[in-house]
This record gives sequence, structure tokens and C-alpha cells, in this order.
Amino acid sequence: MSEPAKGFVSFVSSGPGDPDLLTLRAARRLAEADAILFDDLSAGPILEHARPGADLVGVGKRAGRASPRQDHVSRLLVDYAATGARVVRLKSGDAGIFGRLEEEITALRAAGIGYEIVPGVTAASAAAAAAEIPLTRRLTARRLQFVTGHDVTGALPEELNLAALADPQATTVVYMARRTFAELAARVIAAGLPPDTPALMAEGVSTPEQRLTRAPLADLAAQLRDTPAGPAAPAIVLYGALADGPATEGET
Repeated sequence: MSEPAKGFVSFVSSGPGDPDLLTLRAARRLAEADAILFDDLSAGPILEHARPGADLVGVGKRAGRASPRQDHVSRLLVDYAATGARVVRLKSGDAGIFGRLEEEITALRAAGIGYEIVPGVTAASAAAAAAEIPLTRRLTARRLQFVTGHDVTGALPEELNLAALADPQATTVVYMARRTFAELAARVIAAGLPPDTPALMAEGVSTPEQRLTRAPLADLAAQLRDTPAGPAAPAIVLYGALADGPATEGET
């Protein structure tokens, strides 16, 4: 008796939350999938693109909440694909940016399962668009850098390039920033970045819960330090000269 044909996995980037920001390929893959393993931030209206009868499996990870282990998520991908299914691994933002993509690719390669990566709009691009600012500008923001606000334990990573993060001619975007930004800000200010450097926090970007908050770096850090921890919309922080842009509706 022959073994069943192996399936195929599409790592689909859902963008920051608004289904209108899905790529055409992402929408097609969702409509074709037999099974969709989705992150928390990729749920809601985005899953309306799934075909009737598709298996929808939540495997999201959120800081401070019980979450599936990464090895369990990777095992699910392999198990579904081994049945011959067309599988979508739906990841928030762009799958390749702080999305634990490599661990899941490694598991598929070890099992001999084919895959593709469908890129998408990352939160940094969506936040800048919502705030009506560019991420780079000649002579003002010569570099763009992304950094994660926490490691696997939820703490601020220890091995940070503070000289780069304190560069006044860079636009810096901190993902998963809410809980550790006060500590990060203290470190980059100690490394020489002026406390009045413009900063922008974008929460729930592109969703009905979107909120943009502009403040000097030190002031925004103080706000986050004094805010009680608890469930809240995902947040990223941009800082650098370009964070000081035009005001838009819904900002504070």
C-alpha cells in the first residue's frame, strides 16, 4: 500500500490586522487551504477568507498568557501536511520578522515537506503609514532598524547593540515593546540618545482599536512604566527624528 502524498505548507503573512492589507496571494492561499494554523493577531476578519470546512486551529503566542509550545506548533504543521493537506501557517505582520519562522521551516525540512513564504505588510510599515510619516529620509534617517522588545523569557534581550540603538540618524522600531520599553529607553539614553528624541507608540495598528501616541522618548517610557500590565492591543514603538510627524485623528 502506497504512502499518502505529502502536503504543502504556505507561510502566509496576514499583515497588521486589516484584511484589506492582505496580498492577493495570501487571500488565494487562505481560500485554498484545507487547514489554517493561525496566530492570535491573525484571527477575526482575516479568517473570513478561509473556505467553508477548512480546519481552523489557533496556535498563537501572547506575552503573559498560556500559549502552545513551539515544538507543538511545528509538530502540528508536519502532521497536517503528512496527510496530503494544503496547510496555511498564518502569521501576523510579515512572517519573517520576529515570527519564529525559522523553527517551523526547520521542522518541515526535516520531514521532507515543501513550503513557501508569502510576504506581507509588517507593523512598522503600517504604523508609519497610519502616522503619515516615512520610515527613512535622506540626511535625517539614514538607517532603519528593527529590534525585538523581549526575548523568549519576556525580558528585554541582554545582548543589545546600544550604540546602534542610540544612533540619532536611524529610525528604530521596537516590536513587542510595551512591557520593556521603559528599560530600553533608559539604556539608550544612557548611551547618548537625547531624552527628547521623538517617539511614537502604535497600538492595534490598522484595526478599529488603533491608537497612536506621540511623546518625547523619556516621557513615553515613563508612561509605559507607570501603566499597569494587563491585556492590551499589541504595540510597537518607533523613535528617531521621523517619529515627530503630522498629527492624525485618534492620536494623543
